[in-house]
Amino acid sequence: MSSNQSTISPSWRGWLIWSLSALAFGYAFFQRVTPGVMVSDLMRDFAIGGGMLGVLSALYFYPYFLLQVPLGALLDRLGARLLLSVAVFLAGLGSFLFGAAETLPVAYAGRILIGIGSAVGFLGSMSLAARWFPPQRFAFLTGLAMFLAMLSGILGQGPLAVFVETYGWRTSQWGLGIFGTALALLIFMFVRDAPTENAPTETEQSEPKQVQAWSEVWRGLRRAASLWNTWKIALVAGAMSGPMLVLGGLWGVPYFMQAYDLERPQAAYLVSLLLFGWALGAPASGWLSDRLHKRKALLVGGLVVLTCSLGGVAFIPEPPLAVSTGLFIIGGFSGAAMVPSFALVRETSDASIAGSVSGIVNAMTVASGALLQPLVGFVLDFIWDGTMLDGSRIYKPEDFQTAFIILFLTALGGLVISLTLPESPE
Repeated sequence: MSSNQSTISPSWRGWLIWSLSALAFGYAFFQRVTPGVMVSDLMRDFAIGGGMLGVLSALYFYPYFLLQVPLGALLDRLGARLLLSVAVFLAGLGSFLFGAAETLPVAYAGRILIGIGSAVGFLGSMSLAARWFPPQRFAFLTGLAMFLAMLSGILGQGPLAVFVETYGWRTSQWGLGIFGTALALLIFMFVRDAPTENAPTETEQSEPKQVQAWSEVWRGLRRAASLWNTWKIALVAGAMSGPMLVLGGLWGVPYFMQAYDLERPQAAYLVSLLLFGWALGAPASGWLSDRLHKRKALLVGGLVVLTCSLGGVAFIPEPPLAVSTGLFIIGGFSGAAMVPSFALVRETSDASIAGSVSGIVNAMTVASGALLQPLVGFVLDFIWDGTMLDGSRIYKPEDFQTAFIILFLTALGGLVISLTLPESPE
């Protein structure tokens, strides 16, 4: 970051621009968790089991994951305004398609398009935070963006469950399509990439300059991908975010419904407390890491608590409702300690590839969901006893706990890797 950027004082315009990008990330996260309150509906309407439902939900993550690294580099070169507005529009278009789907392939296409359109939100918010605010605000604003995303996720649990019960899951998707289209227009109208934007000269617009720019993009990608430290930080971030995406994004609601004989809205409200814990933990860990400048310590501490809470979810036999709810909240709060990973990877890498390394880390956070959601579903299918209700498979509470051992092992692996990370330079 240049010296003039480091002295930027945030203004109302900077807050407006960053807020629109954070809202785009919130919209993307809402889309991420919506299948969790539609499990029985999607199983029934598309005649699928847990494994294929996991694939349908995770199709959001596959393009999201594949696009993170190139998008990080493109944000370094092209800025957030164009990429964000086009991406959010595509997410809205995907929502219309998913809501209208009568066959599984069309539903697949809709979820893939939603994933493509959701891929820019978080990286865009970090890019704009870095350009419109001083460096000492970066980790806090990263956590604040996650806070807003978790609030969106909470809306995608209990309130969306009530909406789906009343109006159906397809209507909810059409509403998300309308919202995405409107948000894309607002972003295009009001977002600017930096406090001072000079029009490109005729020389800058020439083809040789563009060729050079694209060569720099790929050079930055290669440099970022060659750094083993970046991949270690990315694996740690993925180990902390993956369990939240599994429990809060898909399998938590049916687990609570079966384990405690709850209706869908009640179960969704309880699962949303995991996201509430994350919403509190994200800005708190970002603020604390900025204040203490101790990124690694927070990552290790968060993983210790996360591993213990997931162990409780997986191994405590027939836990009381209050215990399970508490473990979900603690898991959300401790998992949110992954926020400093974005500051750590930037501070231990060259500034010229900041977008690229951030893209790798963010890619791994969603790759964990893409892998773990269907993996848990396939384990559930493997131990399923054949019980059906209204066209959807019914899994026993102990089946869920067996499948959740995967989450415990994921966090434990992340803890081991976190011990090898460097601390941020002073």
